[in-house]
Amino acid sequence: MQHETVIVIDFGGQYNQLIARRVRECGVYCEICSYHTGLDEIRAKQPKGIILTGGPNSVYDPASAGYTPELFSAGIPVLGICYGSQLMMHLLGGRVERAPEREYGKTEVAVDTGSMLFEGVSPKTVCWMSHNDYIAEPAPGFVVSACTASCPVAAAEAPERGLYAVQFHPEVLHTREGTKMLANFVYRVCDCKGDWKMDSFVASTIAALRQKIGGGRVLCALSGGVDSSVAAVLLAKAVGRQLTCVFVDHGLLRKNEGDEVEAVFGPAGPYDLNFIRVDAQQRFYEKLAGVEEPEHKRRIIGEEFIRVFEEQAQKIGRVDYLVQGTIYPDVVESGLGGESAVIKSHHNVGGLPDCVDFKEIVEPLRSLFKDEVRAAGRELGLPEQLVSRQPFPGPGLAIRIIGAVTPEKVKMVQEADAIFREEMARAGLDGDASQYFAALTNMRSVGVMGDERTYDYAVVLRAVATTDFMTAEAAPLGWELLSTVASRIVNEVPQVNRVLYDCTGKPPATIELE
Repeated sequence: MQHETVIVIDFGGQYNQLIARRVRECGVYCEICSYHTGLDEIRAKQPKGIILTGGPNSVYDPASAGYTPELFSAGIPVLGICYGSQLMMHLLGGRVERAPEREYGKTEVAVDTGSMLFEGVSPKTVCWMSHNDYIAEPAPGFVVSACTASCPVAAAEAPERGLYAVQFHPEVLHTREGTKMLANFVYRVCDCKGDWKMDSFVASTIAALRQKIGGGRVLCALSGGVDSSVAAVLLAKAVGRQLTCVFVDHGLLRKNEGDEVEAVFGPAGPYDLNFIRVDAQQRFYEKLAGVEEPEHKRRIIGEEFIRVFEEQAQKIGRVDYLVQGTIYPDVVESGLGGESAVIKSHHNVGGLPDCVDFKEIVEPLRSLFKDEVRAAGRELGLPEQLVSRQPFPGPGLAIRIIGAVTPEKVKMVQEADAIFREEMARAGLDGDASQYFAALTNMRSVGVMGDERTYDYAVVLRAVATTDFMTAEAAPLGWELLSTVASRIVNEVPQVNRVLYDCTGKPPATIELE
């Protein structure tokens, strides 16, 4: 099914995914392309509009990211954001200079409500600024449509050409009416109708999978998490018993999680699936022995996953397709979409080995953000407990253990994590924090327990509040709760004598520790 599409051209901005997600929230499909993507390739996608992202460079630097000026005469509406707005002005004859005063943070902006971009927006609104350069003079044919006390061109436009530029970031929540501005762009400027809805996505995806797979046999990598569960049910509805779901218990799951997954998807569960549980704990531990570097861990786990699936495929007989629950942030963060630096490889994206013994890998959720995956799960009728489950990384506890992984360390972090989750639920906070877990540091320190000296490990607790998992703030947990959790962990988990709380946001940190 062909959807209306808005393309985000990424110049290395940290909010590229957030822009795409906000556009999709408006009911319009949006995807990210690097600025290296040629204009002909962009045109081939038949976009209704194009958005240029922010970026870390100065447009007047010859080495900075650029684009062909033909973009602005292609007859496609363009919205430039921050660096994207400066690039538009620079390429079309305006003047961009180092700002006499840097603007950063929430700023009051006066806007022209007669502009299509600002229709329905308050004449004075709060926006998020983050720039060292500014538009000193707009390009010929552009009129100024917004300003601040220190930024004379906070927005400019040439509406007859469909070109709009804003110095601030409408995509972040700090911009009070940013979603309204983006909706104005996609609906009023780009004339989109809004056909990106989960019911149509589910129906069209099931139909496409049925057509693609035909009479082929399918293996699905089932972890029991939201992504792989939604992928599994999509495939079950598309091809039924042609699907075999393989759950690899790699010994890196949370406490009792393997049994919980089998209870839902196994023979006693409500789904009509071929289900195989593979006990591969020992082989994963052996592969990871002595490995400390997190990217190396991810690659090992990714390759071992594929080897396990190949073995299962040989036992089953002919298998044509491998299905994985890859989602869009996995693709972007693995450096395969947009222009952002590789943040981390994912076991089902960047960690795939070169040789995979299947006809093709199928990733039906590859275009979805996490909140869209949950919406698709609800559309499919999955139980809310599963749909709203916290994210859990594919490499599992291997990246919640800093340094080398051992069975003893896995047991330690499982027990500490179970205590943390139990106390969060008891305090009624399990629905408030978006994600929370315990991890094991590689730090050992001196302590005193029972009048004896100890030299044991430190556990770190992590809890974040976020709406999109691309930016996050540390959750402000109360001291009484943290004290209770710390006391229980130190008393109940062997070889732990210290508990820390991670109060760092994302950025600069990631949500996971590795």
